[in-house]
Amino acid sequence: MGEKVAAGQFDLSDRQRYRDKLRRCLTGLERLLAEKRFDRPKNLMGLEIELNLAGADGMPKMLNAQVLERIASRDFQTELAMFNLEVNIAPHRLGGRVFDRLDEELRTSLGYADRKAGEVDAGIVMIGILPTLDRDDLVSSNLSAVDRYTLLNDQIVAARGEDFKLEIDGVEHLSCTSKSIAPEAACTSVQLHLQVTPDRFADVWNAAQAVAAAQIAVGANSPFLFGRELWRESRPPLFQQSTDTRPPELQAQGVRPRTWFGERWVTSAFDLFEENLRYYPALLPICDDEDPLEVLDRGGVPTLAELVLHNGTVYRWNRPVYGIADGVPHLRVENRVLPAGPTVTDVIANAAFYYGVVRALAEDSRPVWSRLPFEAAAANFDAACKDGIDARLTWPRRGRYGGTAEVDAVTLVRDELLPLAEAGLDAWGIEPADRDLYLGVIEERCRRRVNGATWQTATFHRALDLGLGREAALAATTRRYRELMQQGDPVHTWPVGLPEPVPAV
Repeated sequence: MGEKVAAGQFDLSDRQRYRDKLRRCLTGLERLLAEKRFDRPKNLMGLEIELNLAGADGMPKMLNAQVLERIASRDFQTELAMFNLEVNIAPHRLGGRVFDRLDEELRTSLGYADRKAGEVDAGIVMIGILPTLDRDDLVSSNLSAVDRYTLLNDQIVAARGEDFKLEIDGVEHLSCTSKSIAPEAACTSVQLHLQVTPDRFADVWNAAQAVAAAQIAVGANSPFLFGRELWRESRPPLFQQSTDTRPPELQAQGVRPRTWFGERWVTSAFDLFEENLRYYPALLPICDDEDPLEVLDRGGVPTLAELVLHNGTVYRWNRPVYGIADGVPHLRVENRVLPAGPTVTDVIANAAFYYGVVRALAEDSRPVWSRLPFEAAAANFDAACKDGIDARLTWPRRGRYGGTAEVDAVTLVRDELLPLAEAGLDAWGIEPADRDLYLGVIEERCRRRVNGATWQTATFHRALDLGLGREAALAATTRRYRELMQQGDPVHTWPVGLPEPVPAV
């Protein structure tokens, strides 16, 4: 596999062989499910955060290889571009004071990484999109020097066959093109993993899809791209457009994008893996030597390498994951909705809200997905990305009358979803002190109608009012953001504006 990635060349037989292996992997997954070979409940969660590197001036720094060399920890990895890093926190069992422990681990890890980055005059910025990124920063020459990123870029560009069109109509309008997938690297997110049994998978995935819009509404943190103020959470449209293998003709035919919300509620994890094979051609047709069905016949556990690789090139906002731990297969729901930041406290609050509300909705005797059309959930997601904490969402009515109604996102979260999250965290066995602290952060964001996106835009406009030019205002906003991020108080407490008058530039 490594040689194939390094070479970056596929012949005509590779795709057919890969397709055949994918089908054998899917059959293997079906057998594993039928034979009930999957791990029993362990209440395990995991956390990954993508990060930016910026200098003291707030501008991006293309130094991830040098920073990683200094960090020298397997918890930190490269990401797509040279100004990106990713930190992975080891799996934890949901319960007790887990969120307090996660908070401490993250502060320690990020503080260490920031000190090491400082040795090359860079620093860590945990934010959805770095406001100071310019189009010249997001070019293929700034992709990380890792074969898999180069190969992925080459394959997506070849499938597209022309420049990528980026067009986002928000507060302001952005329209430009890119010759590579590098703009995707602007999107830095938090990924929340939850290990689930096959019987529970569909309920958890459906619940995660239903609450994705509420997650974005309270957690939006990506209002700027290339100097323009766009959506409150601009990552999803940017990610979709910068990985879109479809030229306009295929879009007009209704071919599905590789980054998508989905189109239906599911009944099993198998539904999602099967859809991925049915709808998406292989980008990286790299075949493993393992025959998954032979491994199963011998009583072993197949890695399903081709299925896992293909699944990783379909960018669902809630993604199914197949993995093996201690020789036993398991399934996870990977929630990819949230932007990074603003602070560790905010990240943990977003996680507590998600794990709590998903548990409660997944166990509801009248599931929300039985009362909310999938199209409404997808429309909610777009509305939340556009309008953030001011979004209006469609949600099932409470009581005997049924149907749906439009509701303010803040009202929905405060009156309905936060009580559910509280019950869900209780069901996980989370200590009340952790539960109340972190859900209290979400409640205060709702009460004040403040999240990372509202703070960024308000501070940017204050900077403009002081007479700064747009670029200088974005840089000043980024520097102030990093300063407050390091202080660590949650974003709803941050004072808007710059700490002192800045001379006009």
